[in-house]
Amino acid sequence: MASLAQQFTGLRCPQLSSSRFSVKPKQTQKVGAFASPIVSAVAVSNAKTKDRLELKKMFEDAYERCRTAPMEGVAFTVKGTVFCTDGNGALVDITAKSSAYLPVQEASIHKIKHVEEVGIVPGLREEFMIIGENEADDSLFLSLRSIQYELAWERCRQLQAEDVVVKGKVVGANKGGVVALVEGLRGFVPFSQISSKSTAEELLDKELPLKFVEVDEEQSRLVFSNRKAMADSQAQLGIGSVVLGTVQSLKPYGAFIDIGGINGLLHVSQISHDRVSDIATVLQPGDTLKVMILSHDRERGRVSLSTKKLEPTPGDMIRNPTLVFEKAEEMAQTFRQRIAQAEAMARADMLRFQPESGLTLSSDGILGPLASDLPAEGLDLSDVPEAEEV
Repeated sequence: MASLAQQFTGLRCPQLSSSRFSVKPKQTQKVGAFASPIVSAVAVSNAKTKDRLELKKMFEDAYERCRTAPMEGVAFTVKGTVFCTDGNGALVDITAKSSAYLPVQEASIHKIKHVEEVGIVPGLREEFMIIGENEADDSLFLSLRSIQYELAWERCRQLQAEDVVVKGKVVGANKGGVVALVEGLRGFVPFSQISSKSTAEELLDKELPLKFVEVDEEQSRLVFSNRKAMADSQAQLGIGSVVLGTVQSLKPYGAFIDIGGINGLLHVSQISHDRVSDIATVLQPGDTLKVMILSHDRERGRVSLSTKKLEPTPGDMIRNPTLVFEKAEEMAQTFRQRIAQAEAMARADMLRFQPESGLTLSSDGILGPLASDLPAEGLDLSDVPEAEEV
């Protein structure tokens, strides 16, 4: 590596900590009731000599490593310009005595067959990391993958701190879960952290919404949760939203439904307009169904669900659940419109007692100025019917 050291001048070895080589004074050992000054002086002199020899040896070893292997344990980068590519990599001009080579496997954090797939073409000027030397011709081996690898870990730490949902492509599996690719890094998703009951084969090559559970570059541990990501997205859904769920368990009072990491209760009274005496005749654990959110208490983590509100006609959930799921979004839209109308009526009723506001409500529940042909005392809402139960 002497030639390499000559090519790159100004390389410094890290300073050795002075505390590492501090010499502690030796205590004088007493003989009988008195300490011998001569024995003490000899002991201190021998100890200091030994420490000096050890210190000298450490400095000599450090100097030898810097002289013969300046890159060992020290990663550094150089600027270079690609001037030729082939099927195995690219030649890079780094303004040294000899050229440098970028192998295709070191060209990207992603698996590629040719360097041009990731934009490495003649004329490209980039910063490369030196990873080795070819002793036969003193040329260097370069890497972009190492730089991208460090940046990917930094990006994952940032995304974890921001607690965001990312997309990960499933690229493999084992008995404990699946392997997903995020930011070019392979991470693990345990089966216990996957919201659906899909098998590993069914998930292969699919993209999953994920949240970071653990990001540990030193241990090369990257762990994700699909359940947390789904729970985060479900938390954004409002009353009247239709979600896909899986029946987890049945109780005498209702069924617990997994809606992507959140357990919601489908009460027996909210299964159908017709009376359900035995829930097991309608639902079974593992069934997939569409449910509508009736309420969501985020502080207590409770979600109330309904299929009753999705029935086109009373009893459809018992007689023809497939029809209920086909019409779910349409029925939910009707439900939301009824809620909006009820809220508009409530707002209009409040304005009835505030004629000085000069505002009125349209049929769509939009607040606006009073029309000129309306009485100054406000609207007469005495004939407005009561909202029906929905």
